[in-house]
Amino acid sequence: MSDLLQVTDKNFEEEILKSKLPAMVDFWAEWCGPCRIVGPVVEELAKVYKDKIKIVKMDVDKNRETPIKFGIRNIPTLILFKDGQVTQTLVGAQPKNYIEEELKKLL
Repeated sequence: MSDLLQVTDKNFEEEILKSKLPAMVDFWAEWCGPCRIVGPVVEELAKVYKDKIKIVKMDVDKNRETPIKFGIRNIPTLILFKDGQVTQTLVGAQPKNYIEEELKKLL
């Protein structure tokens, strides 16, 4: 399990949509192989961008409403937010450099 903040259906609006910082949400599940590949990359990027971009995880098995609201059909899916709006959606296991390029666009 990750050290990253785990957002839920209940706190998603407060933590992400109302965040003063840009944000990236990693939609994942424990049984998902590609999620386990992306997880360490997401954790590493969270350390690099600490205090600049809020990077969190959401377990799609424990939280059903938010993934449906954002049309999550495959995991892992990374959704980037700025000012409460979706700016980019990355589906599948993406390479670290690509994810980081997209994060830099949020700054």
